Amino acid sequence: MQLGINLGYWGGGMDADNLAVAREADRLGYAVCWAAEAYGSDAATVLSWVAAQTERIDVGSAIFQIPARQPAMTAMTAATLDALSGGRFRLGLGVSGPQVSEGWYGVKFDKPLARTREYVEIVRKAMSRERLTHEGEHWTLPLPEGPGKPIKLTVHPQREHIPLYIAAIGPKNLEQTGEIADGALLIFPAAEHLEETALRHLRAGREKAGKTMEGFDVVPTLPLALGDDARVGELADTFRPYTALYVGGMGSRKQNFYNQLARRMGYEKEAAEIQDKYLAGDKDGAAAAVPQELIDSTTLLGSVDRIADRMRAYADAGVTTLTLSPAGFTLDERIAALRAGAEAAERAGLA
Repeated sequence: MQLGINLGYWGGGMDADNLAVAREADRLGYAVCWAAEAYGSDAATVLSWVAAQTERIDVGSAIFQIPARQPAMTAMTAATLDALSGGRFRLGLGVSGPQVSEGWYGVKFDKPLARTREYVEIVRKAMSRERLTHEGEHWTLPLPEGPGKPIKLTVHPQREHIPLYIAAIGPKNLEQTGEIADGALLIFPAAEHLEETALRHLRAGREKAGKTMEGFDVVPTLPLALGDDARVGELADTFRPYTALYVGGMGSRKQNFYNQLARRMGYEKEAAEIQDKYLAGDKDGAAAAVPQELIDSTTLLGSVDRIADRMRAYADAGVTTLTLSPAGFTLDERIAALRAGAEAAERAGLA
């Protein structure tokens, strides 16, 4: 099992620190550095900045939002980043959510599975430097009865095949991801529930494509907070607002993928309470309603030995790249957490 880091969103007040964290992860031998985007910083600019100031670590989008870019533009960006980084780019895609897709990008959030499948087909074809043609429900290239003609990408990526990942939560999306992608980006993953919430669906998709899980990258992201084991409850409390935001307020009442995931993990009553309070404006109450067990099972908290034990559980469950978000109020604390992650992986026999 490899290790990665996730820098999250640029512009959160720790931007200079993020670059230092990425460079330290590169020095420690972490495999990949991911960057996110929502409706602030874009991931492509951040990744080019990180790639220019690191040597070995891969850089990956987690995620490029599908409603934000035409698929050919995504292929251009991926090919450019791969060429500039010397073959270190990983392309992560996702549909985002209805509020961002429709409110920020003005793109209707409908048929997300079909849209993703078409998008991936076009991106792969463009990156392969074929002349680009496509006839589908969402895109037709070139447009009929116009001056457009089939064009091929002029940039040569460093590699013939750029790894393509999809951020997936729901069962149908996970199955399709297993079928059409090289890896899956997961959030709020509990090792104990990984088989029923993710892996069995990914496996079904692989089987549909006539493939096994061999070579498929399972990539959950977990916050990591270093501290004494006696302080695990206190450490968990720092992630209550984060968990409440996703379970309670990310999306609408009917379309909250994270709330649905918490329910599938056995927290149906608690997920409903968190959502009710969050949508009513009681964010503190929503945070207080998050069970400590839910936080502890979806983060890495405590001493190096405790974190090592949790890492073994994820490796045993089928994780192939464990992405860490090292927590801390200062750069020194984040670097210490990053180093603890590397040490824990070594103690667990994973490094």
